Amino acid sequence: MKKLFITGLLFASIFGFGQNNTQPKTGKNEYKINAFLLVFGAFDVGYERVLNEESAIGVSLFVPIIDDIQTKFMLTSYYRYYFGQKPATGFYLEGFGSINNIDDEIYVHTPNTDPAFYDYQYKRINVTDFAFGIGLGGKWISKKGVTFEINTGFGRNLFSEYNKYDRDYEFIGRGGISVGYRF
Repeated sequence: MKKLFITGLLFASIFGFGQNNTQPKTGKNEYKINAFLLVFGAFDVGYERVLNEESAIGVSLFVPIIDDIQTKFMLTSYYRYYFGQKPATGFYLEGFGSINNIDDEIYVHTPNTDPAFYDYQYKRINVTDFAFGIGLGGKWISKKGVTFEINTGFGRNLFSEYNKYDRDYEFIGRGGISVGYRF
């Protein structure tokens, strides 16, 4: 009986196989480009550093390629908390801070000679402001380290004296479809 048991064990070990449940080895650094905004005439690149399996910090730079876009640049830093199974992937929530520069046209009231009347005119201004905001999105990563990301978010400009006027850019948006590489 003992010989039969040992033979069965050897037979099972020859034809048995183990399963590899390890996650793909990926690094902590990631570069990416926002392909969605590139189609619409803006260059948006980013760098992200994975802190641990659930969080990362990063920075992105938005610069328009065409003149029709009123935002002249946007430098955004962010912190993300991930809810996925793999390290720093899946659904995430983010908080961000953004320095932005916008070429805008505002409607101003200027006093006339008669105090009961005002002159109304448009004034072209270049405004640099800072915004805090929140966002959400999802990120997927391949075994080779290629990443795909969809995100959206919004923030509010805080410091400009022109916020009291009827501006189009009291709030800023953030979002896109990005492709990158983690190493």
